[in-house]
Amino acid sequence: MNLAVKSVENIEYMIEKIKDKLRMVNAGAVKPSHFDEDMYEELKDLYDMVMKKTAFSPSEMQAIAEELGKLRK
Repeated sequence: MNLAVKSVENIEYMIEKIKDKLRMVNAGAVKPSHFDEDMYEELKDLYDMVMKKTAFSPSEMQAIAEELGKLRK
């Protein structure tokens, strides 16, 4: 998968991977359809940061959830 290419499929992939990595309790609230390609670079940056870390504090998880909220359409 080439995440350098903006596509709906890549957005779906990144959102699902972020939700899996964070083990989000309310994962249904974050759907790939809530995001569009205009915010792709920001979403990719967030994805890269999440994938690099092995553990998250509660405050980090809250900050990531807030950032996802800002990136929504």
